[in-house]
Amino acid sequence: MTAPARCAWCGTDPLYIAYHDLEWGVPSHDDAHLFEMLILEGQQAGLSWITILKKREYFRAALDGFDPERIARYTPTRIEKLMGNARIIRNRLKLNAAVKNARAFLALQAEFGSFDRYIWSFAGGQAIQYGFHSPQEIPVTSAESDAMSRALKKRGFSFVGSTICYSFMQAVGMMNDHLVSCPRYAAIRAMHNGH
Repeated sequence: MTAPARCAWCGTDPLYIAYHDLEWGVPSHDDAHLFEMLILEGQQAGLSWITILKKREYFRAALDGFDPERIARYTPTRIEKLMGNARIIRNRLKLNAAVKNARAFLALQAEFGSFDRYIWSFAGGQAIQYGFHSPQEIPVTSAESDAMSRALKKRGFSFVGSTICYSFMQAVGMMNDHLVSCPRYAAIRAMHNGH
């Protein structure tokens, strides 16, 4: 008998497989990680996630370890310098959005005590457990991602459309979108039951 197959989207790339097996869908309540994922999901717009994963360490180095307090203070001169960094996605709109989002993120942290408390409210405080059997069943947006997108935009965030918000929610475990046939589905479901 063959072992159950992991979700097909991660293909055969070892980096992608590690991301699928160790990070994607694991419930995250760490503000630093949540901020990093929000920035990376915004960087992904129009690109493939594997492209972002391969540049993640370069982004981490270029963006001060995704420290929102530092990024919030970036000047146009700093953005120019980043535009010269061939190892990251050199998109001025996305880089400016990272600065804008860092400022909005810090404002939310100050208001709610943590970004985690605010952002998880869009999933009702606990992960949404789906039970998809095929990739075709998985949507690209939901009522929850629509609501998150609208709320974040009102609070000054950019590159937070509903599709980006849905991907973010999947990545940080606000929903379990592993296929039921994937070994990670049950593992992640168990994490939530123990939460």
